[in-house]
Amino acid sequence: MNKITLTEEKETLLIPLLGKAQDNKKENPILNDKKATEIVEKIDYNFNSLKIFEKTNIMMCIRAKLIDNHVKSFLSVTKNNVALHLGCGLDSRYYRIKNNNVNWYDLDFKEVITIRQHFFKETGKYHMIASSVTESEWIERIPQEKDHYIIIAEGLFMYLKENEIKELLSRLKDRIGNYTLIFDAYSVLTAKNANRHPSLKKTGAKINWGINNPEELENWGLGIKLIDEEYFTDYEGIDYLSITNRIMFKIANIFSAARKAHRLLIYRVCSKNTDFYYFIDHYCNCWFT
Repeated sequence: MNKITLTEEKETLLIPLLGKAQDNKKENPILNDKKATEIVEKIDYNFNSLKIFEKTNIMMCIRAKLIDNHVKSFLSVTKNNVALHLGCGLDSRYYRIKNNNVNWYDLDFKEVITIRQHFFKETGKYHMIASSVTESEWIERIPQEKDHYIIIAEGLFMYLKENEIKELLSRLKDRIGNYTLIFDAYSVLTAKNANRHPSLKKTGAKINWGINNPEELENWGLGIKLIDEEYFTDYEGIDYLSITNRIMFKIANIFSAARKAHRLLIYRVCSKNTDFYYFIDHYCNCWFT
């Protein structure tokens, strides 16, 4: 057993990890992420202290599944590509994706990467970067002049401040040019209330950012274009949940405020509008089918 010590927002990575491990115990798992189970079994931590609700565990798995699906689709229609997973935690997305051609970069705090190194090994295609996303030096390790880039920020942006997100997206654009961005976001009201969640109270992490209208990012002056807004409550696999959770998710999907409380947003960050429309014309029919 590996004794781990994490503080504040770093400790929140254990919430989705446990959700994925518990998902594996079900008859019809959403993710079937056996690596999560292996990690949970090999670290010394009182997971019960996080007080995670079953609905939260399910949502975490749905979020991961939807992101996986989009990344797989993106990589299936692009070549000479790079995937950058910001705030990767102990997630095993690279291994779930199973694409041997992508150059993959997982980034997180040094303390987190030190733990990851017990369970994941770097290769010629898979890399780990130890840094806070708000620092600037790490970005020099991302290769330039690749044809396609996808940036994943799962469970991350809500812990940042808006100016930090803007600066990060700007630095990425300066470094790699055009890219596709996928992340989950809270509504403003959810962000305000999320700090009352028992798990966040326990870790001491603080939610700083939420957004109601996803098109607001298009006014940031970075060439950002919204591609899609996807709701966790509309996930097709909900029919395989227990009857109680199935009813709860379906009721939530009826109400706009509940659907938008926490959802997935996908953008294209590009230098010119022509790049955005070229991307839509060539890829979206495959991506969203």
